[in-house]
Amino acid sequence: IEFMLSAKRDISAAKRFFKKMMRADHRRLPLSINVDKNASYPDAFSASQQEKVLPMDCQLQRVKYLNNVIEQDHRFIKKKVRASQCFGSFHTAERTLEGIEAVNIIRKGQVKRLAGSDAAGQAKFVLRLFQIAA
Repeated sequence: IEFMLSAKRDISAAKRFFKKMMRADHRRLPLSINVDKNASYPDAFSASQQEKVLPMDCQLQRVKYLNNVIEQDHRFIKKKVRASQCFGSFHTAERTLEGIEAVNIIRKGQVKRLAGSDAAGQAKFVLRLFQIAA
């Protein structure tokens, strides 16, 4: 998981973040989790370990610069969001950001059997998705 949109950055939002992270496909359990210095992470991390959401031997690293790679990846999204700062509601912002992130994942070639340089293949993939959803 790279990010999770939340209306608030409190303990319950941090716990949801950890649960979402652990539901993602993993080859092995995390040894450490890098987060920024938000005050809600340590309490949410401890609670998530007690609830057996996170492994007990996992370490929380609260170092802002370790997230720079992820933040650089989100520059594309941030640029798009700044251009459309008029979200009517949290729901609209959430759906728009999910769409932008999905297109960015496709563009970077992170979809199995679809190369990042294959623009025609990407267009066909998105078209098939919308035909399935219709």
